[in-house]
Amino acid sequence: MIEVSTEAPARIKLLSTEIANQVAAGEVIERPASVLKELLENSIDAGATQIAINIQRGGIQLIQVRDNGSGIDKEDLLLALQQHATSKIRTATDLANISSLGFRGEALASIKSVSKLILQSHAANAEHAWSVQDETITPVAHPIGTTIIVRDLFYNLPARRKFLRSERTEFLHLEEVFRRIALSNFSVAFSFKHQDKLLKNLLVCQDSEAQTRRVINLCGHQVMQHALRIDVEQNGLRLWGWIGLPQAARSQEEHQYFFINNRVIRDRLINHALREVYNPLCAPGKMPFYCLYLELDPVALDVNVHPTKHEVRFRDARIVHEFITQALRSSLDVPQAPDHNYYVSARSAHVAHATPIDISYATAPELLLDYPEVLLVRRGADLILINRAMAQQALDMQGTITKNSHELLSKIQLLPQGVIWKAISPADVLNLLK
Repeated sequence: MIEVSTEAPARIKLLSTEIANQVAAGEVIERPASVLKELLENSIDAGATQIAINIQRGGIQLIQVRDNGSGIDKEDLLLALQQHATSKIRTATDLANISSLGFRGEALASIKSVSKLILQSHAANAEHAWSVQDETITPVAHPIGTTIIVRDLFYNLPARRKFLRSERTEFLHLEEVFRRIALSNFSVAFSFKHQDKLLKNLLVCQDSEAQTRRVINLCGHQVMQHALRIDVEQNGLRLWGWIGLPQAARSQEEHQYFFINNRVIRDRLINHALREVYNPLCAPGKMPFYCLYLELDPVALDVNVHPTKHEVRFRDARIVHEFITQALRSSLDVPQAPDHNYYVSARSAHVAHATPIDISYATAPELLLDYPEVLLVRRGADLILINRAMAQQALDMQGTITKNSHELLSKIQLLPQGVIWKAISPADVLNLLK
């Protein structure tokens, strides 16, 4: 017999503004790094060309961001701290053409609900600057621009604060947010302090050389030693930036950045396109450094997909995917082995119809070149060019599973001395391996 509850149902009530903001903060503000990301995006949307960041105790005690942007009018200061208040969109139509980094109008309200926040601003068209704290507006000395001071994050939510990691770990997350924002905004100068120590002081990048210097400053000399600068434009799409050579691939996923219209993105379609190009070139589980910028019409992109705006939706995903893969392959100069005949001179490193060989990245004495579709092997005084796909198919036909270049290479070393080979089919490879 089914028991029927006799209790009256709980009544439905509207949440208070405070509780609603704290619920929203749970989606947007995960840790100090989330606060820094939102504040930096607001500064950039305000047209700032100089941004100063000051952090104390991994951002738990203090996050302060000061910019020279357009500022906020006195009449809008209290409104700026309300939920769903924004200057970036006006109508539903604007959602289909978003060019700003922020647009939902929930960041400041969410941050204010879980911290002790002070907002100071001097609007570009105003005589005086004003400060807001605890709903009270007072005059303050401040240059044109805005400063936001966030203290004691999650002070009123002990359960949330308990889940924060060590100050060192939280600082590393803050540092990564700073790195991503600085890499995506070369026209902005940044200073970054932690515990009153200046860690980074980045100038505005006026040209491509300055951009390269900033990438080196933020990612290290090592990644740029084995990287190419690319710039490909086609049918309203532009992909530019730096891509690592396959020979420098690593198992760590650090220093792999992709930006769409200056927005930091983690997208499955983008990741698939990158791996489709690099997987045949790299050992399993490894990827090289990349710092890439995709520019396209905002109308072709929906950024209103995820609360943190890290995911996007493309109007025509197939075209974007094909453009990225083709741009990367052409930039890496990947040879199309099935469509070309290759000839290797026995006593020179010249390959007809292929890119000149740089053997400085040799991963083993016998392996001189490791491209996605070809391997160049040295046997004594002879150089042998192997079509990787055909060799792989041939070995698979023999029941051999090849996991990496070195295993494939061990089979290829069965080739006779002095051979100069032009691959035509997997059967040719089988004949040579007999």
